[in-house]
Formats: sequence, C-alpha cells, structure tokens
Amino acid sequence: MDFRSDNVAGMAPEILAAIQAANQGNASSYGADEYSAQLDAAFSKLFDTPCRVFPVATGTAANALALDALSPGHGAIYCHEQSHIAVDECNAVEFFTAGARLVPLPGGGGKIDPQALQAHLAQGWRGVQHHPQPRAISIAQATECGTVYAPAEIAALSAIARQHGLLLHMDGARFANAVAAGNHHAADLSWRAGVDVLGFGATKNGALAAEAVIFFKPELADAFIYRRKRGGHLFSKMRFLSAQLLAMLEDGLWLRLAGNANARAKQLADGLAGQGLRLAYPVEANEVFVYLPDRQVQGLKAHGALFHPWDEAAGLYRFVCGFDKSDADVAALLRAASDA
Repeated sequence: MDFRSDNVAGMAPEILAAIQAANQGNASSYGADEYSAQLDAAFSKLFDTPCRVFPVATGTAANALALDALSPGHGAIYCHEQSHIAVDECNAVEFFTAGARLVPLPGGGGKIDPQALQAHLAQGWRGVQHHPQPRAISIAQATECGTVYAPAEIAALSAIARQHGLLLHMDGARFANAVAAGNHHAADLSWRAGVDVLGFGATKNGALAAEAVIFFKPELADAFIYRRKRGGHLFSKMRFLSAQLLAMLEDGLWLRLAGNANARAKQLADGLAGQGLRLAYPVEANEVFVYLPDRQVQGLKAHGALFHPWDEAAGLYRFVCGFDKSDADVAALLRAASDA
C-alpha cells in the first residue's frame, strides 16, 4: 500500500522491453543514434506541429534547462507559490539561469491567479535597471495540487504573457495524466493554448529516467544543445532515454498508463469521500489530497499504508496513484482507512 508518489513504481513492461531492444549491438553516442534521430518527427506528429525535442534524465533538469533558455540571469520568472520549481528543486532554476528570480504567485488549487499575475506585471519593472526584468511564466500540468489547467485557463495566461512580451513554460512532469484526464489532444493543453516550451514527463509514468524538453518555437532551441551539455544531461548512451520516449508514444502507451493512474485516484477519492473524509482539491489527475484525523493516520500506518504528509499541522495528506496501481491496491487501502 505504497501511495507516497508515482516515483515509487518501477518501469512499465513495455518500457523495459524498449530498453532491452535498444541494448542490442552498438550505436552512435551523444544522441547520434537511430532512436534519438526519430524524436523530432515522433513528437511533431503527436503534437501536430514542428517540435525540437531534447531528452534529459530528470524533471528538475527539464525545468531548469528549459527556463535557462527563456530567461537571462537578470530575468523574472512567474510561477505558482506551490510550484515544483519554487519549492522542490533546490534553486536549480536560479542556478542554471545564473540568477533569474522566481516570483511566486497565489492561486487556488495550484493554479496561478491571472489577476495576481497582472497586478505584479503592472508594477512597472520592465526597463528599470534596478529590478529583475519580466521574461517568462511557468505553470505545471498537472499542478502540484493534482488539478488540471483547462485549455482556456492556459490561453488566459498566455494572453497575459503575449501582452507583456513573456514566454510561457509548462512543467509537464504529469502532462500525460492531464491529457488523459480530459481526453484533450496533447496540442490543446500545450502549444495551441500558447505554451512555448514543455517538459514532457515520462519517469512518473513508467519510464526509468526519461524526460523531454520540447520546443514549439524551434528558434528558442538554438543554443539548447550547449545548455544541456553544460548541465550534465547530454548522455553518451542517449539511445536508452530516446528509446523509452518513443515507446511511450507507440500505440498511445503514455495515455493508457496515465489513464489507469487517474482511474485509480478517482476510485480512491470516491472511496475516501464515501467514508466521510474531506478532499482538499478536485481529483482531476492521479493525486488525492485528503484531510485525515490523527487517529486515522496512525491506523493507516499500522496497516502498512505509506503516504505523504502534505501539511501535517492542518491534517492534510497526499496519496498518489502510479501507472501500476490496481483496483485491489486501492480497495486494500480503503479497507485500511475504514478499519483505522
């Protein structure tokens, strides 16, 4: 009953098979292999627009290196106050951009409040040498609260970005879950709504260590090969990352895996709510945030359940369903919660 994170899961069998297939014989190094050569075309087909695609191994690298491409060290990057880049990446963005300032903004359910963004941009920082210069907005899909930006919500932030000459970045560590949640086309939750650069997450969705930085404006990627190399993410055996990303796209595997995780989260949320427990946020992807009394927390732990203390002082806990969770796994947790 390990619901701490979708990172605790192993690899999807299809991904393991892809790695094994890529392990046959020799291949050119540093991304000059046959698998890496297919990425731009494969993702361009998926998103229905020309893309430039760069594999990296971690979500932190995807975010930090992408934002390095969008902002100089004197820039300002606007993000939600609970965002991964602001809370959980140990100042990686600031490090790789050589000093760009993250500007945390409020908003319900992990989403940036457009009015708060507009108010901050109205302060008149642009062109004043004493202040960091507005350069980019970063949003997460799905958010840290497990909610999903609808296309119209992304478009509203994109409109603000265009009004002020900013670029829009999306942390898509759980992009697959977001797309699967609403049966949207991948393009509708990304470039068609105004996203310029996307971090396409695969690791949380059954890969070993594979993320992709995707540029929907190819000109923004001109210097990214150097940023990736300097950041230590130009893998000599890049074929093993690229093979995983290609396998994710084959026959819609990425959406099937994410869809199962989402369905299990909905099953868990409905079961917990049916026991009279209060959910903190709508369950729109694969994360469930629920308020638990201490008695129940201790009872669940006694039954062997593992979950994440999101805000212990408030009694708020997070449960995450990975691609490999089953009906039986969720049913066991619900029985434990009922007995606790």
